[in-house]
Amino acid sequence: MNCPACALQLEAITVGEITVDVCTHGCGGVWFDQFELKKVDEPNESAGEILLNIDIEKTNSPDPSQRRMCPKCEDIIMMRHFFSVKREVEVDECPNCGGFWLDYGELASIRTQFESEDDRKKAANAYFEDIFGTELKRMQNDSDQQLGKAQKIANMFRFVCPSSYIPGKQKWGAF
Repeated sequence: MNCPACALQLEAITVGEITVDVCTHGCGGVWFDQFELKKVDEPNESAGEILLNIDIEKTNSPDPSQRRMCPKCEDIIMMRHFFSVKREVEVDECPNCGGFWLDYGELASIRTQFESEDDRKKAANAYFEDIFGTELKRMQNDSDQQLGKAQKIANMFRFVCPSSYIPGKQKWGAF
């Protein structure tokens, strides 16, 4: 595979239980196949420390504003988005295979954001509560009011049409 940032050949490096592809002779970027990044994104995951000290060519620094093609999938442009709710590190993710491309230094930044996955989830919950909490509570109140109205209407129909009434099956009338 070729580096999506500087087009040099990526080198496979085994880190703990995973094998990642690293641009060792160029920009220092790292390709993670789907679910591999989760195994090295926290500071307590010692396997990822090897990837923090990659020697790079100082003259070969790619343009971070350039859109990147997935090194694994042909003709697929990766999506750029923030890795976490802290909005500090932008990563490139392939919408087809789910792999991640991290430029040099991004893994180190990601590893300093949260101590654990639990901390990351708490921060995400707090962020979404801050952004959507008021609106979701209003929608919940509206839904509760609509439910109350629907229950009142259902109770009125139960009174008008008792459950013993089956249309056309009563001996006592045509109804």
